[in-house]
Order: sequence, then C-alpha cells, then structure tokens
Amino acid sequence: MTKPTPEPLDPAMVAELARKVVQEDRFPQLASIDGDQPRLRPVSPVRTDGFTVYVANLRNYHKTVEIEANPKVELCYLDEGHNQVRITGVAEVVTDRELLQQIWDDNPLLRQYLGSIDNPELIMYRIVPSRVRYMQEWALEYYDVPLDR
Repeated sequence: MTKPTPEPLDPAMVAELARKVVQEDRFPQLASIDGDQPRLRPVSPVRTDGFTVYVANLRNYHKTVEIEANPKVELCYLDEGHNQVRITGVAEVVTDRELLQQIWDDNPLLRQYLGSIDNPELIMYRIVPSRVRYMQEWALEYYDVPLDR
C-alpha cells in the first residue's frame, strides 16, 4: 500500500491549521479509560480557548466515573478534508463560578436541557493539553503543535 502524499506543509502553519480543524469539527471523539479498556465517544465542547477544551457532562454518565478514576484523556478532531488533531491532556473539574456562568450564558443548549447552572447533575471539565498533534490528509505523519503557555 502506498503512503498518501498530501500537499507539502509549512511547519510554521501547523498551529493555525490545527486550530482550523478544531473549529470545524463540532463533535470530536473523547477517549478515556475504563479499567484496562479504552472508551471512545463523541462529545460537544461548550467552549474552546486555543487548545484548552471545555466539555459539559452529567454526573451519572459513565465517563464521569472513568475521568474521576483516571483524568488522562484524549480528544480527536477530524475535518471533512481528513485532517486530524489529537489533544492529549488531563480533564479537570471546573469550579470557578464566574467561568461556569460565562460558559452557561454562552450555551443555549445547556440552559435548555439542564434548566439551571445549579443543576446538581452538571459537571464541567476543562481538558488541559499536554500535547497537541496535527496530521494532514491521512498522511500517517503527525506534527507537534506548539502550546501557548
């Protein structure tokens, strides 16, 4: 099998290209660990700051138990051109009331389905990236994306 040969990539453009993929894919896949078994599911981020991603969840969902046991997660974004971004990081529970209120105010679906920011079932995760990688057009070669710290 021949390796795909995408257009040449300027390494200086990797961060911008990766941000574009993250903006375009509305439902990335979130991987977590359940004991010794990886689990993968689509999620709908409620906020993205650079490569820091916020995901709302319900406390009774199984991924809450998985993340509590092992907060190391990975998000995989894929756009229509088959460009891929993988964000490896740690999921932290957001407790900052002001930040929660901003996210709540910006997301009509949260308000529609959960009714109140004080809903005891609501839990918000901030996925803090430790590594971000970009792959262009199934090229089977990842580029590390610089993280702004």
